[in-house]
Amino acid sequence: MALSDDLRERVLKAVVEEGMSRNAAAERFGVSIPSAARWVERFETTGEISPSPSGGDLRSKRIEAHRDYLLGLVRRTPDITLLEIEHRLLDAFGERFSSSVLWRFFDRHDISFKKRSRMPRSISARMC
Repeated sequence: MALSDDLRERVLKAVVEEGMSRNAAAERFGVSIPSAARWVERFETTGEISPSPSGGDLRSKRIEAHRDYLLGLVRRTPDITLLEIEHRLLDAFGERFSSSVLWRFFDRHDISFKKRSRMPRSISARMC
């Protein structure tokens, strides 16, 4: 979790305005030396005090480029498996995606592959 902007401001003020070293400022305010150094560097390069956004999906652009093809494929053949989709993408575009990437893609688009039993369960089935 990111530390508060108030603490960052105090460390930056001590380093920039008061001329304190980054190490001394880090010790004074109880933060790590690398954190104080990163904050000062970020402030000097961008003028920003707040932390950069963290997390988020950085890799889905590649699979999203095939969005129309994938959604059309599932519409035309709703019983297709992820493995079959993998092979079709490889054949059609020469791109390889893992099953987990495909699963996350379909999950983002609220499409699920539910297993359905082929026949209703027999009432007279033997219990072991």
